Amino acid sequence: MLLRLAYLAATNTLSLLRLLPMSDRDKDIEILALRHQLLVL
Repeated sequence: MLLRLAYLAATNTLSLLRLLPMSDRDKDIEILALRHQLLVL
């Protein structure tokens, strides 16, 4: 359980750091792609 929590914290931190240098257009494209994946699921 503790290992999973540490893994989730690390992956969320890395994903936030990845979003920092992105432009607004890139973020919008990624949001649209993620919404499409949710609709497919």
